Amino acid sequence: MSNPHKGRTGIERIVRATGYSVAGVTAAYRGESAFRQEFWLAMLMLPAAFWIGRSWIEVALLAGSVVLVLIVELLNSAIEAAIDRISFELHELSKRAKDFASAAVMLSLLLCAGIWAAALWHRFGVAG
Repeated sequence: MSNPHKGRTGIERIVRATGYSVAGVTAAYRGESAFRQEFWLAMLMLPAAFWIGRSWIEVALLAGSVVLVLIVELLNSAIEAAIDRISFELHELSKRAKDFASAAVMLSLLLCAGIWAAALWHRFGVAG
């Protein structure tokens, strides 16, 4: 049995996929305070990446680490929504899934902070 929602191709598929993506970002922005905070930090940090980075590689690392945090936060929100859709009942597997997703967010934030700290040190610190 084929999925009736998978029959679209070409431009129609791209347009619909873009709409779903915009809806996802909008829902995360409206419903997740952590995503809102990270979104506004990203709006400050992404332009700063072009000023702080001395080469395209540094800019890519700085900007990429910021975008990675947003991606992981969206995945975390998706996992939480799916678990909550199944049940609000406390269950060890649900807790583990949410904890794993939260840990992924924390690791992405630590990676981002480390990249930015190193770049700032390189630009303005002793090596600068």
